[in-house]
Amino acid sequence: MKKILFASILAFSVISCKENKSRQAPIVENAVDNAESSVSGSIKKNATYSRGGNLVHEIYEELIKNDKSLQELDNRIENIQKETETAISEYDDIIGKSEIYYNDATTLSSSVTDSIIKKQIEEEIKASSKKYDVKTQAIRDLIGKIKANKAVLYDQYIVFKIRKTLPEIEKYQNAHPLKTDSLNQFINKQNQLLGELKKLK
Repeated sequence: MKKILFASILAFSVISCKENKSRQAPIVENAVDNAESSVSGSIKKNATYSRGGNLVHEIYEELIKNDKSLQELDNRIENIQKETETAISEYDDIIGKSEIYYNDATTLSSSVTDSIIKKQIEEEIKASSKKYDVKTQAIRDLIGKIKANKAVLYDQYIVFKIRKTLPEIEKYQNAHPLKTDSLNQFINKQNQLLGELKKLK
């Protein structure tokens, strides 16, 4: 009886494998299938690649391969984001160094034991710090605006990429319609085997 059961399970497994092989996805040219191929290739080439990689970016990369206007836009956005750091780095460094100085000077002044001299030097530090704040307020406002624009540019580009790739995922879905027939057949086979198992003693 055990041999019959084993043979039934084995036959069931072989049939299921054959059906899975025969049910391959249709060959359709679209950005999603191409992106999937690129991802698969990356996994084979690079063992550290995680599927946590974003499919939106993968599909978008496929779209821009043959679109010069999208390539140009991508390059301009990448360049402006890099240039942002260059544009503000010198100002950030100078202002940041001054802030560090005033903090360090305040910390150091706390070690002065003469209370009168300590109060005097603390007031001088505060006066110098306030004077520098007033002097650099316009610069800091402009840096804040540049950083805010960088964030808005990033947000808008992400939204653009999603909107550009949504039709591609819909095209992919239409090219790979899901039908219930094979699943129902598979459930019938499962039920048949379950029925046989229940009859065995």
